Amino acid sequence: MEELTKTEERVMQVLWNLKKAFVKDIIEAMPDDPKPPYNTISSVVRLLEKKGYVDYKAYGKTYEYFPAISKAEYRKASFKKMFTGYFDNSVESLLSFMVKEQKLGEDDIRKIKEMIDKNSK
Repeated sequence: MEELTKTEERVMQVLWNLKKAFVKDIIEAMPDDPKPPYNTISSVVRLLEKKGYVDYKAYGKTYEYFPAISKAEYRKASFKKMFTGYFDNSVESLLSFMVKEQKLGEDDIRKIKEMIDKNSK
């Protein structure tokens, strides 16, 4: 799975939320800081289609786009890459980071323990 740029990922987030959309719908759903130009988003969507993330249905010269992969599939691939690249496939390293850097509270730690106990049975 090819890595996405930040702009491509933002467009995918919008498409995952909308389920299907025309370029104008994608732009309308983006934050007002400022709205990106139509041509920019149209180009990004076409790149996403070439990368296999987006598919479309044609209505004459107009295209309605929809995700070709689910958010869960993308999350899994992205996490695997991050886990391998930044945590050397080490669960201990990942949990250590979470505890030290993310300031996990007692409630978070309790929930993690419950998940471990549930999955180890």
